[in-house]
Amino acid sequence: MGVTAIVLLIVAKTWQYFGSVKILDIHFTPKACLQGLGLAAVTILSSGLLYRLWPSYRHSADAYLDLVLRPLFWPDLIWLGLLPGLSEELLFRGVMLPALGADWLAIIVSSLIFGILHFSGRQQWPYVIWAAIVGLALAYSALASGNLLVPIVAHVTTNFIASLIWKFNHLNSFPST
Repeated sequence: MGVTAIVLLIVAKTWQYFGSVKILDIHFTPKACLQGLGLAAVTILSSGLLYRLWPSYRHSADAYLDLVLRPLFWPDLIWLGLLPGLSEELLFRGVMLPALGADWLAIIVSSLIFGILHFSGRQQWPYVIWAAIVGLALAYSALASGNLLVPIVAHVTTNFIASLIWKFNHLNSFPST
């Protein structure tokens, strides 16, 4: 997780530097934080509904989250929220969106690549599709608000809360963590 976050940060900063890309602005405002929390709530609730109604997504999400969460201890979940949330938002919404034109095509391309980043095996396609849809919402929120803080708050919050819920629901699967 840490290595991936560092690699994504290096890619983002390298692209920003050599591509002369102006990163999206980050404004620390209560409105941006509330928008991010609202988007996180919608994402978490939608994922929970999808988890209950679509067995392929449930199996895909469980396989992916088991791979990511099983080795982590409870305090590590804070890092799971922060590291991917910050590095992925910097790359996909902060640098990639402006570099690709900050339009609908940029939203779609960055979201598809974001979804593919979450691919870890053949059975992962439902989770990849979900990640791409979430990427669309995060990208749209960044451009609509003009503030990278909105998708950062949404992503960090979603990762943290969703991992807490998943880990709690699978306590008996791995009693040592």
